[in-house]
Amino acid sequence: MTVTAPSLLFLDVDGPLLPFGASPQQRPDGYPVYEAAHASVGAESNPLVTRIDPSYGPRLLTLPCELVWATTWMSDANDCVSPWLGLPELPLVDWPDPAPEEPPGLHWKTPGLVGWAAGRPFAWVDDEITDTDRAWVAAHHPPGLALLHHVEAWRGLTDADFDALDTWLRQTAG
Repeated sequence: MTVTAPSLLFLDVDGPLLPFGASPQQRPDGYPVYEAAHASVGAESNPLVTRIDPSYGPRLLTLPCELVWATTWMSDANDCVSPWLGLPELPLVDWPDPAPEEPPGLHWKTPGLVGWAAGRPFAWVDDEITDTDRAWVAAHHPPGLALLHHVEAWRGLTDADFDALDTWLRQTAG
């Protein structure tokens, strides 16, 4: 199969980029607070962004994909998070109302992301992805063209997550 458009990477903020909910055993020293010289606008707009590792921005930009915000932060993702990470303004998924026929346990974002992708390959990074979402995507999206990548909310993105995304996106590209 020849893929003409780049794969999409749907990014959630809370959990993957902005870790939260760690127990004292998981993060005995608490969460780090970062500085990013180029991103004062993001930190002034929302002080929570200082918990986002600014090194994520350059790493995300090296991935062979089109980055898309898939978050309840909505336009705040572009106003606060993008400047903090040194990212350009990104497309933003506008969430449709959940359909009533969705199976129990399906994440409310799942149908919207599949619809937004419109058959294009996509990776979705979120801390709330389940096997129900994977099964639904498998039944409603072309085979092999979706990676639903779960990230532990308390930890956020790791090197292993970036490696898995890079590998899948490069394989999908060709």
